[in-house]
Amino acid sequence: MRSAEDTPNVSSVRWVWLAAVPIVSLFVLSNAATVLYAVWQRDMGFSQSTLTWIFAIYIVGLLASLLIAGPVSDRIGRKPVLLPALALSVAGCVILLFASSVPALLAARLMTGVAVGAVVSCGMAAVADIAGPHRRRLAALLSSSAMVFGSGLGPLFAGLVANTAPDPVTPVFGTVLVLLLASLLIVTRMPLKPQPRREGPLIRLPSVPREQLIHLVLGISVFAPGLSGGSFFLSLGPSLLYEMDRETSTATAGSLVFAAFTAATLVQFAARRTSLPRILTGGSLSTVAGMAALYAAASGNSPSLLFVAAVLIGAGQGAGQFAGFTLLNTAVPAHRLAAANSSLSVGAYLPAAMLSLTAGVISDAAGVAFSAMALAVGLAITAAAGAIGIALIRDRLPRI
Repeated sequence: MRSAEDTPNVSSVRWVWLAAVPIVSLFVLSNAATVLYAVWQRDMGFSQSTLTWIFAIYIVGLLASLLIAGPVSDRIGRKPVLLPALALSVAGCVILLFASSVPALLAARLMTGVAVGAVVSCGMAAVADIAGPHRRRLAALLSSSAMVFGSGLGPLFAGLVANTAPDPVTPVFGTVLVLLLASLLIVTRMPLKPQPRREGPLIRLPSVPREQLIHLVLGISVFAPGLSGGSFFLSLGPSLLYEMDRETSTATAGSLVFAAFTAATLVQFAARRTSLPRILTGGSLSTVAGMAALYAAASGNSPSLLFVAAVLIGAGQGAGQFAGFTLLNTAVPAHRLAAANSSLSVGAYLPAAMLSLTAGVISDAAGVAFSAMALAVGLAITAAAGAIGIALIRDRLPRI
């Protein structure tokens, strides 16, 4: 049971939904660049491996932020972390508006990664704080689905603009800038109480209470393979689609990514009343099926199968993400929640970053299709192992 001290604020459902808007806006910023990389590659002339490094620098900033932002937010409050993070995202968005070199892209992506890491940890905790103890599952649903909805909306919007505008960068990031400024206003007005003073170091590694460790491990076992597959679609999915069909438009490439993250969003709402053991098992099996479809698409040069893979992998990511954050939201004390969210995200994003970087290096040496097939085999084995592990301990899983 949580004490009143552990629950900073209980507010209206309207504010619970509004609190998820900054999460959407950060992930729109993060992933709108996906289909615009082709524009920057054409203008700047960088290689596929450079593109992967641009993606990887974002993950570096994200992971560094996750290690710090969550624990700091649990100590000093949500707004003192969220406001600087959003200000940094505004600066990164402005750089992307005027970027004309690879170093500018690297700087903007690093800043974006830092901002997203802060929002993933303490932004999601802020949603839970505002929701209160009786709406913890709703808070997990809204904040988790906000991540994947923003991740899909960004590429779709950018792809549609790039398909019609000769210079898509300006209208895309100009619009995102307005969304980020609106999010700053929302955070300044969030009905959050200050965090009570707590003893201990301000900077420490994120962690979960010992009794919730099994929840964290279960969440990572399903979330990480799905996220790794989703990260492939963000970094190299459009390139694979262009390789399959040279006539592919930027709108179609954006739709590929949107399909993955729309599936990730919808599956969370569909599963909101399903038991967590079923969600975890379903997430693992969906990822396995998605990897099989990805292998078949890459080996058979089939764009239609690539879309099937995107939907299945997205569903696997969404299910694992929702189950993981729900396990933490409903079990971890409020004053440890941001650090717990950071722990889950680090456990999922770190392998995703390593696999995406490896996939980029392999694609330069052997082609994007071969890279996709190698990734599919590895992640299918990992996801299948997770499903087997969940089946073996199914009776001991928490029934939430």
